Amino acid sequence: MKIVVNDFVEGAKAARGIAVIIDVFRAFSLAAYAFDAGVSAIFPVAEVTEAWQLKQARPMRLLLGERHAQPLEGFDGGNSPAQLSRWQLAGREVIHTTHAGTQGLINALHADEVLTGALVNASAIVRYIKQRSPQQVTLVRMGYAARERCLEDDLCAELLVSLLRGEAFPLDDLQQRLRMAPAAAKFFDSQCQAYAPLADFELCTAVDCFDFVLRLDQQARPWRLQRWDVPR
Repeated sequence: MKIVVNDFVEGAKAARGIAVIIDVFRAFSLAAYAFDAGVSAIFPVAEVTEAWQLKQARPMRLLLGERHAQPLEGFDGGNSPAQLSRWQLAGREVIHTTHAGTQGLINALHADEVLTGALVNASAIVRYIKQRSPQQVTLVRMGYAARERCLEDDLCAELLVSLLRGEAFPLDDLQQRLRMAPAAAKFFDSQCQAYAPLADFELCTAVDCFDFVLRLDQQARPWRLQRWDVPR
């Protein structure tokens, strides 16, 4: 199995085989917690205008999104997994647009399959990939605002590479290392708690909470993420 590591939207466009689009803080951590809470589908979109169109088509859909980590005006909520508890999510559809993660999903047009990447289901992602036995896996680190490398996505990619190769990866100090990540500063800033609560840091850095992957269904209209369970 060939493992390729790419970055940003251009890296998503170049992805082949099974593409894993990585966004730890916070898009694909939120998506995993949302599915764990029972959502039926998440529609990842790149443009705010498209997100509004999907909301207008079915107003009961939950509209979530951010730009530069902050919630978008008029949306039901931002990009905080901790704040998902505000809503009854069982059976509900979610529309989701973010500055980095959803941009990667939408642009991975040449991959055979597209998965989300996060720490919360890293081992499940690896089990799924090994079951599929692709010739190539492309890990795409979306980084900060899809333009700068970031520690959390780098470490997630390193973890996935190690697990795919059957190698050990040290997890004991992972959370402490991520506390030092520039993108984590907002979680510890009292002025950011309204949209980036401290609980988000704990939720996003909880490794292997879930035994499922989130796969992009590109045959559906609109495209949607769906949950695929991958038992241990």
